[in-house]
Amino acid sequence: MAEPPGPFCVLGAGPGRYLCYCCPAAGPGSAGTVCVTDALEVWAGELGARPPQGRVPLQRGAVSLSLQDGRATLQLQGEAGHSTLHLCKLPVAEARTQLQALMFGLATSIKKLEEHLEAVVGTLGSSCSPEKNAAQSQQLFLPDPSPRKNRAAGSTLSAKRKIPGESLINPGFKSKKAPSGVDFEDS
Repeated sequence: MAEPPGPFCVLGAGPGRYLCYCCPAAGPGSAGTVCVTDALEVWAGELGARPPQGRVPLQRGAVSLSLQDGRATLQLQGEAGHSTLHLCKLPVAEARTQLQALMFGLATSIKKLEEHLEAVVGTLGSSCSPEKNAAQSQQLFLPDPSPRKNRAAGSTLSAKRKIPGESLINPGFKSKKAPSGVDFEDS
């Protein structure tokens, strides 16, 4: 299986938004390809040799995008200075293939993150009791299936009033005698 694309950054150019990402290189010695897409069209350009630190230029620094006459230009400003990368618009068939690879690469990354999250939650939850673990994981990671029902239950609990004569220490138990107070005088 091919290595998934990344890192990613969302860029604005004019009124549109664009996803900028790197595709891993097929062979050694190359840093891969930088791609920019608006989910309809794809622009791509080769990075050339891999930087000495092994970092892709999108990971650090600022990136800006400009589009003109079917070409895209990325301005990369990072630790090593400024560089410009010119990207060419891909033909429709190649763009489709690139977008399909991007979509499935993102789905694979999401699946791996979900599995990692489940493993972390399982590790953290093993220190709690099974009841607490189940309740905490449901509260933190699952959407509430019935928000109206829970809201109604919460409002009935907060709306409960104290009944006159009811014990403060033992709610629900009503005293048979009316409170008389404290008599401080000796008779």
